[in-house]
Amino acid sequence: MTTLKERLRADLTAAMKERDELRTATLRLALTAVKDAEVAGKAARELSDAEVEKVLAREVRKRREAAEAFAAAGRSEQAAREGAEGDVLTAYLPQPLSDEELAALVDRVLAEGGFAGPKAMGPAMKAVQGAVAGRAEGKKVAELVKARLTA
Repeated sequence: MTTLKERLRADLTAAMKERDELRTATLRLALTAVKDAEVAGKAARELSDAEVEKVLAREVRKRREAAEAFAAAGRSEQAAREGAEGDVLTAYLPQPLSDEELAALVDRVLAEGGFAGPKAMGPAMKAVQGAVAGRAEGKKVAELVKARLTA
């Protein structure tokens, strides 16, 4: 089975052969971000697929924020480009959880861990974030966990 990083490289090669400028530029930037994350810190290391997904999620978030900023500034062409780049990268991320799936997952993790009361927020969030694995926004997860613990 190929790793996510290998899939990105293979797709970059295919995009270059197809002369798809948008995909080529986006995948190059994504691979550069992955490489930067690999060499960050005291020693260079190979990132796992989960770590590569986190880097890609961060890059998608950057694209979404840039698209919003460009749109607010009246630069629709750049906003569309940033949005398209975000869409290219989103294809490499796991499908996000629906609201119902997220609520069920939070309820299950809180029940299994025996978390109760507002003082359990930190450990509960750690357990839920591990189960969510980047398939939902942290803010949304935190709000849901807080609501469940204070109810």
